[in-house]
Amino acid sequence: MTTLMETGSLHYYLAMIWFVLWGVLWAVYFILDGFDLGVGTLLPFLARTETEKRAMFNATGPFWDGNEVWLIAAGGVTFAAFPYAYAQMFSGLYLALMLLLFTLIVRGVSFEFRSKVESDTWKKIWDAAHALCSFLPALLLGVAFGNIFQGIPLDETGFSQAGLLGLLNPYGIAGGILFVTIFMMHGALWLCIRTTGELKQRAETMATKLWPGVVVLTVLFLAYTAMSTQLFANYMVYPFLFVILLLPVAGLVLMRTYLGAGKYWMAWASSCLYIGGTALFGVVGIFPAIIPSNPNPANSLTIMNSASSPLTLEIMLVVALIFVPLVIGYQSWVYKHFATAMSEDDLHY
Repeated sequence: MTTLMETGSLHYYLAMIWFVLWGVLWAVYFILDGFDLGVGTLLPFLARTETEKRAMFNATGPFWDGNEVWLIAAGGVTFAAFPYAYAQMFSGLYLALMLLLFTLIVRGVSFEFRSKVESDTWKKIWDAAHALCSFLPALLLGVAFGNIFQGIPLDETGFSQAGLLGLLNPYGIAGGILFVTIFMMHGALWLCIRTTGELKQRAETMATKLWPGVVVLTVLFLAYTAMSTQLFANYMVYPFLFVILLLPVAGLVLMRTYLGAGKYWMAWASSCLYIGGTALFGVVGIFPAIIPSNPNPANSLTIMNSASSPLTLEIMLVVALIFVPLVIGYQSWVYKHFATAMSEDDLHY
């Protein structure tokens, strides 16, 4: 496998650019799909009537499929920019990724199928499927990235020796619990923006109760990370990087401040800052690896040994500069026109 240093500095800097974009795409996905996964997970806990259930579905209805575009983009970038890392993920982690995709498919179907038959039993089945298939992707994403932060056992060929059960280690499960709690908090804040009446009040109460849990879990996860991973290694070499932690800390403080003041858009934006800052902290911590190896770091898949050719990276950069602004423009239009509090007229059965 040829290293980037052997192919010239341009190749190295192109790979650096795509590593940054890779991290940004995942952060945007967590921010956007995180709130609708959180809303779905909260469905059994907040909705008490059919109208409220419909309101929770409609709160994310115009957005969820557009949000998942960023998951496709993140996966596509991994495939095109870092094909060796992509190959490892979809071979060694095949069962875990297939389970993630299956739950996302069922969740998407639930939006469409729930209202097709006028039957309480039919609707309860799809409500349960929607809640379960919102909870599981959040859990699986947290487990997956927890294992990436910790390092995956890779052999000399870059193949994972972990398997699905191997991913369910204490640190990976801790990452899953953290992700689920964060997304539930994020989703509750979104419901404060989109809903009215008693449902909005319950969402605000839920967000208020979840906030201390997010704070405690974040602190505990950082301590666990310091003890169990090498994620702090880059920060110890370059202490100025610790300034990145100010982003999630500021997000947490502002989130609670704005929630208490009833400024829900600002509280949700602060939650976005917290999620984005947390993702940035993790990405900087694993650099230059895409998939760190543990216990043998020499087997890690990095930007130096898993990147595509310079021509591929250049063409992709041009394509990204053209199409990413179009996606951002489309989604900005959707949020501008639909991200408002819903009325009874907006609920279609």
